[in-house]
Amino acid sequence: MKLIFEKSVPGRRCTILPACDVETAALPESLRRSDKPDLPQLSETDISRHYTELCHQVHGVNCGFYPLGSCTMKYNPRIDEEMAALPGFTNCHPLAPRESLAGMRHVLDTAREYLCEITGMDGMTFQPAAGAHGEFTGVLLIKQYHDARGDKKRTKIIVPDSAHGTNPATAAMCGYEVVNIASGPDGCVDLESLKAALGDDTAGLMLTNPNTVGIFDKNILEITRLVHEAGGLCYYDGANLNAVMGIVRPGDMGFDCIHMNLHKTFATPHGGGGPGAGAVGCKAFLTPYLPHSALAEEEGHIQVRSFMGNFLVVVRALTYLLTLGRQGIPEAAQNAVLNANYLQEKLRGTFQPAYDRICMHEFVLDLSGLKKETGVSALDVAKSLIDEGIHPPTMYFPLIVHEALMLEPTETEGPEVLDQAAEVLRMLYQRAYDDPEAMHDAPHHMPIGRPDEVKAARHPVLRWKRA
Repeated sequence: MKLIFEKSVPGRRCTILPACDVETAALPESLRRSDKPDLPQLSETDISRHYTELCHQVHGVNCGFYPLGSCTMKYNPRIDEEMAALPGFTNCHPLAPRESLAGMRHVLDTAREYLCEITGMDGMTFQPAAGAHGEFTGVLLIKQYHDARGDKKRTKIIVPDSAHGTNPATAAMCGYEVVNIASGPDGCVDLESLKAALGDDTAGLMLTNPNTVGIFDKNILEITRLVHEAGGLCYYDGANLNAVMGIVRPGDMGFDCIHMNLHKTFATPHGGGGPGAGAVGCKAFLTPYLPHSALAEEEGHIQVRSFMGNFLVVVRALTYLLTLGRQGIPEAAQNAVLNANYLQEKLRGTFQPAYDRICMHEFVLDLSGLKKETGVSALDVAKSLIDEGIHPPTMYFPLIVHEALMLEPTETEGPEVLDQAAEVLRMLYQRAYDDPEAMHDAPHHMPIGRPDEVKAARHPVLRWKRA
């Protein structure tokens, strides 16, 4: 489709402003533009049709099944949006007098209380803007702790090979050397590899549990004990918290700090670059190093983001917590696990799971056998799903599984949707044997086919220039 600038017609407009009935004031010459801004000129109908056409080209959770693993692309209740749109929240200026912000402080304090209870933490900040920013903040807490004790020799962060890619990047940004440890045959942390990596230079461990292959590590208490005995701290990547919220607490597993993706687990539309909130919680001994928002009573604390972070994301999260309550939060987690296992069982005998066992919120299929027999790759299957109205799952992740497809159905899907998804996947499995060439060229029925992804990544065209 054409860009909105390409649809522009000189002289066309969609606003009729009344004559000005107050005295006008001209800007100083130094503040005026020398040329008029190059804005598209369209009618209201043109604009409405343009954005409707854009909407039709986007697949969201409101359009159909969205099993994007590790990202928890679940449906967000509309009540959360309505609360976040209340004028008292949206119209409040961040520099308003402190005494006028009592309602916002109450939201933050209540959300902090509930989320600390869910995670087993003692303190929390809502400043981080998203998950990776939360990771960065959490690892800086670990760094501040060691530095405050004068323990400068701790220069290494241990990261499993199944970790999210942001984990090693975060540790490196915080000035640490990243030590990668292998996973065992069961997809969990290999204890012998962990023991070999631990030493008096270990600052901490970054771990996701359930991990990225959807398995809850049965040795989690032993893992955190070993790290603590070596003098390190344990950081919990909360990206997969949706599987265990209200059932088991990271703090009880032995973790010292955690970030949560409020925009994944606690109801905010995910994707499109934001907004996000990577709330960071920690045990009491780390709370002196937490950044505090401009609303906090304490003064002089370092901030990792301006004011109070993405406040409206916290409003949505609190609404979600209040709506589901103490019974609904664990029920959502249980249904997420149930749906993942249901879909995995529906595919049994067709696609091969990378780890053939009961999973948590997500599971990973290993398509290496299919590719060897038919030439059809995980990418081909993912692209073919688009033609069937299903958003592709995560591809080629985690890296420890070759030809990986990771599916996370989330708790908000009913069995009818999962049955249909399983039927489509089985159909594509058979098509790989019957007509592999068609799958190599998929999708066939979308505005954009299969782009040159390497060229798009290395030479992106991000700006349109008028001819």
